[in-house]
Amino acid sequence: MHRLAIAAGLLVAAALVLGACEPIVQTASPGASVTPGDSLTPGSTPGPVTTPGPTTAPSATPLPTPLIVSPAPLKADPVSLLAFVFNPIFQAFLILMVGIKAVVGDMGVTIIITTLIVRTALVPLMRRQMVSMRRMQAIAPEVKEVQRRYKNDKVKQQQATMALYKERGVSQAGCLTALLPLLLILPMYQVVREGLTAADLTESLKVFGFQVVPLTCPPPIPIHDALNHLVGFKPCIDSTISWLGGIHANAFEGFIPLPLTIPIINMTGISIFALVYTGLQLVASRMALPQHDPNTPLDQNARTQRAFAIWLPLITVLYGNVIPVGVFIYLIVSTIYQIVQQFFTTGWGGMFPIFGRTPAFAVDHKPRFPVAVPTAPTSTARPAGAPAQPNPERSSLDRTASANATIRHRGRQGRRGRRR
Repeated sequence: MHRLAIAAGLLVAAALVLGACEPIVQTASPGASVTPGDSLTPGSTPGPVTTPGPTTAPSATPLPTPLIVSPAPLKADPVSLLAFVFNPIFQAFLILMVGIKAVVGDMGVTIIITTLIVRTALVPLMRRQMVSMRRMQAIAPEVKEVQRRYKNDKVKQQQATMALYKERGVSQAGCLTALLPLLLILPMYQVVREGLTAADLTESLKVFGFQVVPLTCPPPIPIHDALNHLVGFKPCIDSTISWLGGIHANAFEGFIPLPLTIPIINMTGISIFALVYTGLQLVASRMALPQHDPNTPLDQNARTQRAFAIWLPLITVLYGNVIPVGVFIYLIVSTIYQIVQQFFTTGWGGMFPIFGRTPAFAVDHKPRFPVAVPTAPTSTARPAGAPAQPNPERSSLDRTASANATIRHRGRQGRRGRRR
């Protein structure tokens, strides 16, 4: 069930990425003609078009048009339906960031404050997820014993496991909240990639026709390259991050160039932000693991879990060239917040030992808000710690009747028969 929920969440996430916000592109007026390489000022009328000479080839690349972001309309197809449902989250992120940007003036600080607000709002849910994960790790040996006892009967195995979870107060619903940070990455990505590059986004700042935060976008201002070719339009919001050297939050910057291009993913450099985020993810992943005695060998499942905790964060380096700077800032701050919350809730977890050594500050460390490990209830029918039975225990009369039914009473003829 847990794997099915994760798979469904990933599918929904992919669909939301495709249809989270449908931009409305502005086109020229009907009947107007624009010469390639030139821009049409809003409100002006095009002049007479000069017929090019025979040596002039038509441009094969379509001219860029101003990006106008507005809420996606409700349509019959599934992607548009998901986009329509997804609109409130996208607008909430956008309105929050525009309001903070008007106060602080820097987009990098705006993203950091937005991340802190979102993560603080999720503290109760994320703590519930950490508590459920830690309790499931605590009763993992008993779950393995249940699986060993009923390895040939999957139905009884599932019933006994569910009974054990209920007995120890472990809620599997808390594990599903781990998908929330993944889903919240999507609106931030859309805000950075579309909201911060749009020439006009005032329609997305309106709720029931009322504009929540004041913002006035000027008419689209064209941007030309050195050859006076139209390459785009100036965004309505300035996404410059001054304390990072003037890079833009909606751009792909901060790369360490590679001597060669990695094929398939077309990777020409390693993002510095991806390296920082990967390092923090390694720390968070190891802290989420249970403590382990180096002198005790691990089983196959535990070794696989620890290997995934190391190798999965490293994949971020490979797709770092498709994530803008603003999203990386959100991920880095969010991971730091997660590490701090895990430190106060579950302690260092499986962070140590590293290379066979445990620092003094991590020895016998007790978290400030520890998770209460569930204990087995006192029962005279079975010892504490034994796996829960899938069915209610029988009474003493039922056990006596069952035992008597298995006893074979032999008569005198049987004994004389054996004497012969």
